[in-house]
Amino acid sequence: MTRSLVFAYPGDLTLKTGGYGYDRAVVAGLKSLGWDVQLLALGDGFPAPSTDTRRDAEARLSALSDGALVLIDGLAFGVLDDWAMRERSRLKIVALVHHPLALETGLSPTDQERLTNSERRALSATRHVIVTSQMTAREVADRFEIAAERITTAIPGTARGLPSTASGQPPHIVSIGTLTRRKGHDVLVSALKKIEDLDWTASIIGSRRLDPEISRQIEAQIATLGLADRIALCGEVDDTATALAGADIFALASRYEGYGMVFAEALTQGLPIVACHAGAVPEVVPADAGILVPVDDPSAFAAALRRLLTDEPGRAARAEASARAGSALPRWDDTSRTISNALETVR
Repeated sequence: MTRSLVFAYPGDLTLKTGGYGYDRAVVAGLKSLGWDVQLLALGDGFPAPSTDTRRDAEARLSALSDGALVLIDGLAFGVLDDWAMRERSRLKIVALVHHPLALETGLSPTDQERLTNSERRALSATRHVIVTSQMTAREVADRFEIAAERITTAIPGTARGLPSTASGQPPHIVSIGTLTRRKGHDVLVSALKKIEDLDWTASIIGSRRLDPEISRQIEAQIATLGLADRIALCGEVDDTATALAGADIFALASRYEGYGMVFAEALTQGLPIVACHAGAVPEVVPADAGILVPVDDPSAFAAALRRLLTDEPGRAARAEASARAGSALPRWDDTSRTISNALETVR
């Protein structure tokens, strides 16, 4: 018997972000497990779509046949609460929550409250909720009052990239993350300014399309600080594994992460890590593999980078610990199988 699923997603599924990468890998994995997966695009602008986009997305979802099993990415689902309440009995609705919408950086208290209320209402209409980390599972259970038995944690899989072969002459610092406020690239740049007396180069890899204003601000910050000859803004790249293989240190100052797939990728390639105590990052990055500092603290971030740059034996020890941790991470087959098993229980 063919198992059928509609996967509904906002925006551009081809974007090179962690969330969309997760979605693509899971769709491919479910297909390999025998699922017939129909893709359903919901339009741009989520979680703040235009009235027309929201209306069109709801119409597309409501056109699904009675009893259809539909998995909806949480970036859109969290604001489709009215639709979810209308269709909760007719459709088998499952939400995929990367992290609660209200935890996005830079929201006003009013917007946080609005998003919390809409996502709580939407999730109450689901048959099941899939999340990408244990931390997000706790957030969903506590914040939205979803029973634990209705939540499945499917940790992102990690492909095994080539071990870092960087020479450290000079040390190369790589950061990978979409240029948005939440990823904290402004903190990283400020930290790099504080260690400009040391020898290093840096590359910031990530899409500049999702928040063009933040992208312009980061570019201007680099120029104003006189670091344009040492920090490269690379935009999206097709092969992040190759970029990581050429790094000595991975550094990302995220203000929040629902999981942080790129940290897992850095572990598999044996990179010492500098990051922040933010969201699920401490669950992903072991203490012996990375140095975690407070959020929004460029001085602490700079001190951690300085420590790794000036202590080669210490940096090597953290690299070895990183590789050990990376070797134990799940693969995408594991993630897809976990989700498949959860979907099969939906009634």
